[in-house]
Amino acid sequence: MKTEFSAENLGVRVDAARWSRMPGEAELAEAVDAISKRGIRVIVASSAGDALVKLKSLIPAGAEVMNGSSTTLGEIGYLDYLKAGKHGWKNMHLQILAEKDPQKQADLRRKAETSEYFIASVNAIAKTGELAGCDQSGSRVGAFPFAAKNLILVSGANKIVPDLPAALQRIREYVYPLENARAKKVYGSGTTLGKFVIISHEIFQGRTTLILVKEILGY
Repeated sequence: MKTEFSAENLGVRVDAARWSRMPGEAELAEAVDAISKRGIRVIVASSAGDALVKLKSLIPAGAEVMNGSSTTLGEIGYLDYLKAGKHGWKNMHLQILAEKDPQKQADLRRKAETSEYFIASVNAIAKTGELAGCDQSGSRVGAFPFAAKNLILVSGANKIVPDLPAALQRIREYVYPLENARAKKVYGSGTTLGKFVIISHEIFQGRTTLILVKEILGY
């Protein structure tokens, strides 16, 4: 489900042929194996719809849920599902939006990083197994290393690149121009490559899950 913020709708010239290509089955399997060996559970989804089904199955009723800003989550239908309010979860984002005092709202955002379940995407996946994310303030990637009790990342397989240097290059050359354009549309000003997080290994068994979708999703 493409949205107004999908890569092709942002009107930015980027090298999609290089940075948003679908891997073959052998390459996909190699990446899944490398990621799994780093302590990250990988669930392969056949489509965006399948990804949403698998995501919903991972979160029990009554759980605290927070999500980072993500085009991918919009494209799989998660954000619409969350807004519909029929999930039975404790949506921490609603508490943040209900608070009108800027300082108190900022404090709630920080606390939400420690939610039971934090849902987001990544900006690049190295075939060698590392996951890389970046945002301006850290409000999205801040939960990645430790804060959230459970971290669920959803990504299209189009974000797979050969290695970690290529992952960081993808963020600079492909992700940043697109996110900068989105930020201008949403916030009226651009963004910066503020804070990078690289998940190289997860020592807490079962904490981090990557739902890897066999579709071109997000950027």
